[in-house]
This record gives sequence, C-alpha cells and structure tokens, in this order.
Amino acid sequence: MIGRISGVLLERQAQELLIDVQGVGYEVQVSLTTFFDLPPQGETVVLHTHLVVREDAHQLFGFGEQSERELFRHLIKVSGVGPKLALAILSGMTASEFVKGVQNNDVAGLVRLPGVGKKTAERLIVEMRDRLQSFATKDMPVASTATLAQQPDAVLEAESALTSLGYKPQEASRMVAAVATEGQSSQELIRLALKSMVKS
Repeated sequence: MIGRISGVLLERQAQELLIDVQGVGYEVQVSLTTFFDLPPQGETVVLHTHLVVREDAHQLFGFGEQSERELFRHLIKVSGVGPKLALAILSGMTASEFVKGVQNNDVAGLVRLPGVGKKTAERLIVEMRDRLQSFATKDMPVASTATLAQQPDAVLEAESALTSLGYKPQEASRMVAAVATEGQSSQELIRLALKSMVKS
C-alpha cells in the first residue's frame, strides 16, 4: 500500500496530477479541495494517498489532509459508492461540509452533487452517521482562500474541472457563466459554481 507520496509536481489539470518521485512519474487523482491548495508546478508536493487495485488498473488517490483521506476511505465502504463518486463528493464540498450535511440529514444538499441520487444520499446519511461519530474533525480541510493569478483560459479550465466531476458540458458552462466576473481564477470560478449548486 502506498500511503504517502512526496515529489515534484510536474503536471496539474482538473483532478489529475503527475508527480515525479526520484525519476518515477506517478499519476495521482485528487479532489478539488486538495487541488486548490497545490503548490505551483515545479515545486515539491506531499500527499496522503490511497491505492485502489483492480484487475484492469491501479489507481492512486491523493489528499492534502489525512482527515480527507479518512473520509474518502469511509465513503468507498458505502454500498454503491466507488472511488470516483467519493472523489466527486469531496470535490463538491469540503469534509467538514459533508459531515455537517450528514448530521443535519441534508438529503437535498447531497443530491445536488453530481452522481448522487436521492437513494444514494439517503444511504450516505444512514451509513455514514455512525462512522462519523468517531471521525476526527479538528484538521478537516476548509475552502482555501488562496487564488492563482488570472489565466486567460480560466473559464475553460473551470468548465473542464466541473465536467470531470460528472456535470454535463452544457450544465458546466451555465454554472460557470452564472458566477463569472472579470479577473477570477479558475479555482474561484469552480468554487463559486459548486457553492451555487449546493445552496440552490
């Protein structure tokens, strides 16, 4: 099991990273919460990881905080929730927001996340409630206030990230257009778009 990875961040796009660890390039999938807090390309990044082994692939998932990885591991134990959906949930809301939603029985809030239907939301609340009683919340990741310099393709990057989460291209475009103003980074656009969906 690969539990931690430290290396140079070579590439970053949407939710996929390429990290050079002493000459070996590791492809790592991350949530948008972790993605927002990544250092610039070329710098060293340290992630807590979870390796999923399947017959046709080995997938490595990375997390900026141990609490986010712990929640991911709880999520994939829920019936009907695989790694891809778990990552989408952690991208649509922070770990602390998810815990609060479960505690408040917020089915409507969970249903607004891509790939989560009413039955899945209800199952998440029932199965996660007991597991979250012992869940450490003190180091849960919160929405980052850091932003990158405005990029000319910020809108396209934001739409691509939302599409990778499971939103349809037209829906992603509408979500970004609804919150876009001049001078925003792709991270700001993604965060605002997701927040508008959860609150709508």
